[in-house]
Parts: sequence; C-alpha cells; structure tokens
Amino acid sequence: MYDAVKKLRSVKPFDNLPDDVFELIEKHSKVKIYQPGTIVFSQYDEPTGYLYFISRGEVEIITETDEGVEITVDRRYEGDFFGWTPIFSDSGYTAGARTADEVEALLIPKEIILKISGKFPEVARYFSKSVFSRIKKLYQEVVKTQVLDPIAQVEAYPFQKKVSEIMSSPVETCKPEATVSEIARVMTLKGIGSVLVCDGVGKLLGIITERDLVTKVLAREIGVCLRDTKAKDVMTPNPFVISPDSYMYEAAAFMISHGIRHLPVVENGKILGIVTVRDLLRFRSQKTVLLVGRAKEAKTLDELKQIKKELIFVAKVLLMENRSQLETMEILSYIHHIIIQRCFELVKREMEINGYNFPDVKFAFLIMGSGGRREMLLGPDQDNGMIFEDYPDEKDEEVKKYMSIFSHKLVDALEYVGYPKCHGNVMVTNPLWVGRYSEWEKRVSKWIEVPEPQWVRYSTIFFDFVPLIGDGDLCNRLRDFIFKEVKENAIFLYQLMEVDYKHKVPLGVLGRFITSNEPDKKGKLSVKENGSIFIVDCIRMYALEHSIHNTNTMERMEKLLEKGVFNSVTVENLKAALEFFTYLRLKNEVELIEKGQGPSHYLDPYSLSKDEQEALKEAFRVTDKFQDSARRHFARIVGL
Repeated sequence: MYDAVKKLRSVKPFDNLPDDVFELIEKHSKVKIYQPGTIVFSQYDEPTGYLYFISRGEVEIITETDEGVEITVDRRYEGDFFGWTPIFSDSGYTAGARTADEVEALLIPKEIILKISGKFPEVARYFSKSVFSRIKKLYQEVVKTQVLDPIAQVEAYPFQKKVSEIMSSPVETCKPEATVSEIARVMTLKGIGSVLVCDGVGKLLGIITERDLVTKVLAREIGVCLRDTKAKDVMTPNPFVISPDSYMYEAAAFMISHGIRHLPVVENGKILGIVTVRDLLRFRSQKTVLLVGRAKEAKTLDELKQIKKELIFVAKVLLMENRSQLETMEILSYIHHIIIQRCFELVKREMEINGYNFPDVKFAFLIMGSGGRREMLLGPDQDNGMIFEDYPDEKDEEVKKYMSIFSHKLVDALEYVGYPKCHGNVMVTNPLWVGRYSEWEKRVSKWIEVPEPQWVRYSTIFFDFVPLIGDGDLCNRLRDFIFKEVKENAIFLYQLMEVDYKHKVPLGVLGRFITSNEPDKKGKLSVKENGSIFIVDCIRMYALEHSIHNTNTMERMEKLLEKGVFNSVTVENLKAALEFFTYLRLKNEVELIEKGQGPSHYLDPYSLSKDEQEALKEAFRVTDKFQDSARRHFARIVGL
C-alpha cells in the first residue's frame, strides 16, 4: 500500500496535493494483484465504485463492436489510471479493462475521489477532460464530411460571423461641445460616416452621422454658423446599440428594421466599436440577412408565406457550415418568431380596419413546444395560447367576443403562411389555451395535482412557454407559480418520467435499429420521437425540479451544470447526442423539401452512411443511459 500511494504522489493530478489527501487515500483504499489476462471489468458491467491506479504492470482497454468483435482501443501503464468514467459522469463504462501481464493496482473508492475533487477542482478537471466521449468524436467525424461550395461559403458569413469580428474599431468620438465644423473635418479626413458623442468618462451620449449633418445643418436656412453649432445640438441622443456577441444577421435585421446605417457596439457601458452598412456589405451576403428584414417589414400574408418557403435556403447554408446544430435551431427559431410576430400584427391590424380594436387589457401571446425552446427546424406546427391579466368581469364579454374572431383569423393566417394547425388542438382557438391569469393558475394546478395522462401530455408542451408578444411579467409570475406547485407535488415529476419511460430508444440488444411497422413509416424511425425528445423531456423535468426559468434545452443543461446537478461530461455527451439528432433531422428535412415533399423527422437509418449509422447508435445509447438515470432519480425523490 505504501509503495502504491508513494507512486501516486508523483503523478498528475495528485503531484501537488497536501499530505492529508494521501493519508485519506491510504486509509480507505486497497491494493489488489491481478494475474495476466484478467478481466477487471467489461464495458457492460455495473460500475465497481473504484478508480484504478496502476502501480505496476500493463492494462489493455478493450471494447466490443455490435458484431461482437473485440478491439483494443488503448493501453495503460505504470502511473496511469483507468475506470474513471462512471465516477465523473452519469454513465457506465465506455470500455472494458483486461490485464496484459501481472498488474498491481491501487483501488480508490469513488466517494473518496469525489471528496478530494470537491476540495481540489483540478482533480475533477483532469479526469473530466479524459473521459472517452465516443458520441462527440463520432459526430465530429460525420460533420467533417460536409463540403461547403464557394457560393454557400459566401452566404454563410452572417451566421459564422459575430459583430465583434466585423465591427470597425477603434471608434472616432467627440465631446458634446465639439463644433459641427470640427466633426465634418474629421469625417472627411478619415473617410467615415459617423462620430460617437461621449462624456468625459467615455459614456455614449449620442451619434452624429452624415445624414445628421445634411438634414440638421446644411438643409437649414442660411445663417447657421458651423463654428457655433455644437455636437449636442445635432446628435441623435441615446442611439440604438448592439452587443459584441450578437451575430451579423441580427445586426443586419436590426438595422433594416430601424432604418439606421450605423450601430455602436457596446458591452457593460463600454464602447467597443461600430457596425455600419458598409461592414455588412463587405461580406456580400445580402440575400440571407435581408430575409429577416423582409419578415419584419412584410405588408401581406403572401410575403410572409414566401419568406417562410425561403427558410430552406438558410437551413442549407447552416447545415453545410459545420457549425453547432443547436445554434442552427436558434437561428431558424429567431426567423420563425419574427414571421409569427408579424403575422400576429397583420391580423390585429386587419381587425382594427374592420372596426375591432384589441381590448384594453394586458396580455401575453404564448408560443410553446419547440418554439418556446427556440428549437424549431423547417416544419414546426402551431403551439400557441394567450394569458390575460385578471381584468374585471365586466370586460369579459368584450374580450371573449374579440378573441372568438381574432383567434380563428390568427390560426388560419399562420396555417396559410406555412405553420400547420396542431393535431392536439394546442392553439388559441381552443378555450383551454386562453384565459385570465387566475384561470391559468387553476388550470395548471389541476394538471400538477391530478396528473392524469392527458394533463401530463399538455404540460410537456405548455411548460416550455415564452411570451412572443405582450407582457412578459404575466409569464414570469405563472412560471414561479408552477415551480411552487411542483415543489409541493413531487409525484408529478415522477408521473412525467413514467409517461416518457413508456417509450424507449429504437435500438435492439444486438445493436440493430428497431424501425416502424406502420404502413406510411415502414422501415423508418423518428430521430425526434425516438431520440431527441427523451433528452428534451428529461432535461425539462430537472429544470422544473430546480426552478430554472430558461426554456432552451441547452441553457437548461448549463444551469443544471452550474447548480452541480450534472457534471461537465454528462452535459457534453448529451449536447453531442442532441446535436447529432438535430443534424440528421435538418439534413432529412432539407432533402425531403427539395424533393417536393413535406419535412419529416422519420428516416430510414440504413440509408445513412456507415459513420452516420454508428454515430446514431451511440447517440441512442447516450440517450438510453440518461433516460434510465433520470427515472432512477425521480423515483428516489418520491421514495420509490
């Protein structure tokens, strides 16, 4: 024991730890001798609960293919570790371990290692970085095969580039007392179209553009003195600004919608640069960025319908770009949201023209499901609702009369634009999805306190709600109410888990895909309903348990990581699996639309390349392990 612990002191990440750490290890660990050819554990075994440190000998790390062929994927020698994956992740072994000769190993209990890593984070970081994330590697190999043609490369810029990468910096500034003649001279000499006006400590007060000089000075009546006119007299005060981590497409859409040509880049009150129309045009990607601006300015439903059809162009660029497919969903969702918002505004305006004014009450138009999570691809249907403030009863007839007309017009308009009606009738035309705040509280209480299967299904759609238009405070209050109800009715989360657990990933014991026998889906499987939905659902349950307001699945995972509910390895594996499911879904939807068919998440797994098939199997395995882990967790919290 002493010799083994002495060797441990000299290797990373233990080489700089204090003596009491090794006293703890020596007290609770044990040394074991293994004969040559001994299987210490296989990739299918339950975790032994030990971290293995080799103080003498050699160990082979072995894995088995779906066809039962054994492969040696790595070798570990004196001073190396093995068996750490189940200790620093929620998964089991990713491979087995077999001794190549006589091996002496120090077996350190899991609880001791976790206690040490809690006190010394460098230990956890060391092993977390070393975890064998097979799904991540497989996914990276698959996307490497995507080739982006030169034209698509040009069009990809607004999605690849952030504002910080294209902005002009440093920025020319002036004091409020600077004269217009001085400012005009600087613009001419430096060939710039704007100057920012700042106070003595660099705080942004306003902006002066060439247009300001023309309209506010030169176009005035004769007699204006350029020496006497100051920056503060002609500047546009409190100009619009954008953050440096915004994407180029967001900047372009913002500038188009507000009719501006210069947009300061500000972070925490500090001016970092400025983005101009000239900066945007340098990347020549007008077709894509203008799509967002066109949606915001659309005057008819026909315009919105055409824009919705053009989303496939954006999707193709994003797909070929080899970027994060989780970001791809956010970008597509951003455009979907703008289209839906504009549709709402056009219908509301039509109602006003016909003499129907929106009731004078606070409201929030909700979007739910994938829309609320910002995880929309090319074929989302409608999942929407409406929350009103608790207005007086005497207004009830007015509100209901308006909504009886408006809701049907809105749903029909969205369908016309390209968003099919929800098969489950989760829409504002259904009274179940419209109501005053207090009515929503009663409704949600019923779902949580009496978790019948139908209510549980409703809640999985509803709990991802966000306000697309209207008063966000109504939504925040309702979400806090939901968290309170969930805490008081823990059984509800278990019921959610049980409904989810009735469906499993479509992977057989021998590693073959299980496909559908339904006539229209024969030989296919759904990468959404049989894969990504399990990750989304389980993450939602953890988010409800820990009162996390975020609705996006990746953001929820990050919050759970911050709270210590998940570790970084779990998050990375789930993220890689979710990305690969999304990649396959988007690729499949694009191919179907280009063939003149509707988008679908059903595909023939055997039509995929060998690499894609292997990555899909691994994504299913990651999902299956996570689903099992979540079920055990939520069974424990209710004492089962």
